[in-house]
Amino acid sequence: MNDQASIHVAGALALDDICDDVGIERALARKLHEIGAAFRHRPFRASTPSFRDFENDELGACRRSAVFPAFSITGGACALNCAHCRAEILKPMISTGEPLAFERLARRMIEGQGMRGFLLSGGSNRRNEVAFDRYLPVIRRLKDNYPEIEILAHTGLVTPARAEALALAGVDVAMLDIIGARETISEVYNLDRTVADFEASLAHLAATDMKVVPHIVVGLHFGALRGEDAALDMIARHKTEAAIIVVVMPAFADRSRFKPVDVHEAGHFFGTARERLFDRRLILGCARPHGAARQQLDCYAALAGFDGIAYPSDGIAALARRLGRATDRAQNCCGGRACKGGA
Repeated sequence: MNDQASIHVAGALALDDICDDVGIERALARKLHEIGAAFRHRPFRASTPSFRDFENDELGACRRSAVFPAFSITGGACALNCAHCRAEILKPMISTGEPLAFERLARRMIEGQGMRGFLLSGGSNRRNEVAFDRYLPVIRRLKDNYPEIEILAHTGLVTPARAEALALAGVDVAMLDIIGARETISEVYNLDRTVADFEASLAHLAATDMKVVPHIVVGLHFGALRGEDAALDMIARHKTEAAIIVVVMPAFADRSRFKPVDVHEAGHFFGTARERLFDRRLILGCARPHGAARQQLDCYAALAGFDGIAYPSDGIAALARRLGRATDRAQNCCGGRACKGGA
């Protein structure tokens, strides 16, 4: 089981009791509850992709499996080695190996192990570009032979030609971190690019027929919020299917340089994001701290009217129902379509 106590939401919703259970701020909880009221007609989705093992009392167990895996074309290697991640996010992913080896593996997983889709990722070069080119013919053949397979890609920064190549290959969903502060790009990402480069890449992806699901990493600037509002503005200016909010994880970050993200400040940002991106799905993604901070963040997101949470804490689906939301569960990446289970 996970390391968090369940939120108690039996009977009528008692917001003050939930605040006491979880340790969240009452005034902020009330504000988010008011913001979330406009979104309670939307269903709430608990996403539990089979990237890793997950279990809690409310949703039961989801084991790492071939149903919806994550692949890295570079294994655990990344030239940027950003301070917030240090390539740790790549290490649990399945290494693709060479393109033809990846194709053989993917076909075995589809035909013999029930794979319904996958996330394709990889480490960046020094310009924050992911070298997918050699793998695109494989993606095209897989989509031609198995059109029901859903393919999501962490694209890195792209040119118009690269964005179109991903779309022509059959990538369904393009995902990209959006950074709104120049100093964060240089000091955390170790990258000589500009904020405008990130918005340009978002525009290039949005100009294709792929669904585009940008990410914002809260606390990316060494645990402080800086540039997140600007990132929201960039996303709001472009056509996207959804947006995913994640929070810097202490387990991955350089602890000598990062401080823990203030979960209540993050909660305020959740409310801003929900109001700013009112016209699209908003999701709390799988990358966020564990322990009490995770449960607090999840509670704030549910109260604010987020459309879903990946690997939610115990009690969050029940809280969504008490807020009047229909709930379901998906076994795929939160940025994709549903492979439904029970919730």
